[in-house]
Amino acid sequence: MFRSHVMVCGGTGCTSSGSQKIIDAFNAEIAAVGLHEEVKVIKTGCFGLCALGPIVVVYPEGSFYSMVKPEDVKEIVDEHLLKGRVVTRLLYDETVQGDTIKSLNDTEFYKHQMRVALRNCGRIDPDNIEEYIGYDGYAALGKVLTEMTPEQVCQTILDSGLRGRGGGGFPTGRKWMLAAVNHADQKYVACNADEGDPGAFMDRSILEGDPHAVIEAMAIAAYAIGATKGYVYIRAEYPIAVQRLQKAIDDARAYGLLGKDIFGTGFEYDMEIKLGAGAFVCGEETALMNSIEGHRGEPRPRPPYPAAKGLFGKPTILNNVETYANIPQIILNGADWFKSIGTEKSSGTKVFALGGKIKNTGLVEIPMGTTLRTVIEDIGGGIPNGKKFKAAQTGGPSGGCIPASLIDTPMDYDSLIALGSMMGSGGLIVMDEDTCMVDIAKFFLEFTVEESCGKCAPCRIGTKRLLELLDKITSGNGELEDLDRIEELARFIKENSACGLGQSAPNPVLSTLQHFRAEYEAHIIDKKCPAGVCKDLLTYRIIEDKCKGCTLCKRVCPVGAISGDVRNPHVIDPAKCIKCGACMNGCKFNAIVRE
Repeated sequence: MFRSHVMVCGGTGCTSSGSQKIIDAFNAEIAAVGLHEEVKVIKTGCFGLCALGPIVVVYPEGSFYSMVKPEDVKEIVDEHLLKGRVVTRLLYDETVQGDTIKSLNDTEFYKHQMRVALRNCGRIDPDNIEEYIGYDGYAALGKVLTEMTPEQVCQTILDSGLRGRGGGGFPTGRKWMLAAVNHADQKYVACNADEGDPGAFMDRSILEGDPHAVIEAMAIAAYAIGATKGYVYIRAEYPIAVQRLQKAIDDARAYGLLGKDIFGTGFEYDMEIKLGAGAFVCGEETALMNSIEGHRGEPRPRPPYPAAKGLFGKPTILNNVETYANIPQIILNGADWFKSIGTEKSSGTKVFALGGKIKNTGLVEIPMGTTLRTVIEDIGGGIPNGKKFKAAQTGGPSGGCIPASLIDTPMDYDSLIALGSMMGSGGLIVMDEDTCMVDIAKFFLEFTVEESCGKCAPCRIGTKRLLELLDKITSGNGELEDLDRIEELARFIKENSACGLGQSAPNPVLSTLQHFRAEYEAHIIDKKCPAGVCKDLLTYRIIEDKCKGCTLCKRVCPVGAISGDVRNPHVIDPAKCIKCGACMNGCKFNAIVRE
């Protein structure tokens, strides 16, 4: 037994910030002071508050140390682990109130959250199957195999109201039932861990912090529909998640939790990993299945749907990582428990990757129906540098933007769709007043154009034409008629593309045009970018009364666009200016303005 546990975040974010060096330093210092039999160092999953990484939490006190450096380790060992004195200067500042230390659950970031899919992330060693079992791991699988029929399992998931967390929001229990009633000599379960949305890392973090939850859930799904084989389709750019998932599969197999005669019930199920090459279109279920089979990743016509004819022509169900992570808890706690969380039509919680112009970037899990205001102002800590909140993008390239005027919107499936956005897999990008909404629409459309599989003309050609219209507007050549062309073309793409990714590709354009039409018109009529982002519409000017003639702007200009003598006002030649902003950043007298 160890008297203290030092939990060090081993997620991708903290790993990139050097958390392994911190682990090595703790092990060395603990050994040096003779505490190696009393204190255990554990590499765990993501704690959520990624902005403060690397993170170290010491139990049993629950002391939350943030932005820890290897040189801080000796102080923590000497003061906290040896003398029992918490190192206050390294604590997350919101946990410190005068002479008292608040529980982490009482901080604004955590107290509005409810961790279901993320329940074990940051709490267990993801490489230790016994720690997962110690927190009721595989109890749900044991329950369904020994106490429930496959029909009862499907009905429980349906009654819970769980909807697919990958974007579409289709009722999970109904999907399972459709596959269960189709008889075949072979059925499959599959997991979408491709996660191609810019800024999204929810599924990656679950696999890094709690891989056994997904393995257990997929085994439950296999029992429910009569499958014996499973595949996890995961992008190769997730090396930590791949390594931990593979170890978890190997350990589960060694413990008799995968393979033949699981729990002595005669149930047989095994699974393997399939690596994807990072194609966004493989987030679409039929394209993903094509890729698993070794074919080009492009969508198939539907119907037939995968529940009838999926992998290798056999009945298949596909859910994403987060959807599966909820399954064991629903089985153990009951459908009514899960349905009591969230809203009437959107049960449970939702994990969001919170990023962009926000203080507390990271991973958050909130009950469905929590308002965007709570996420932005309370959990997220507001917009840095005194800037104003302008909009939030949900759903990535398939989603849309929610303006500041609608900040009290509940975060659930139907509310977001009503605004022209969508839940998507859970990316949530926050934008401040310095963001150009036309440029944001261009950013997501550029991504879609690049990632289009090219199978159908509406997506392959239509998105390129749509992007050309946006380029025309941001370069100062737009006409008001272009806005009508954008709307007409966007609706054509939505109605005629072959798959859901093409059908949703215009969403960022349509939603920004709906909520920020005046900004589009300013680009066209005034030839100005109100946010000062679109370079072709910017001019830099030196205010004569403020210029001291220090020559600093002239010296930093990379193209010699500024002229003037010492102690005399300088002038910018607009014909030479490349609008890099170096002069404005270098001026100490605020004499340069961007217009």
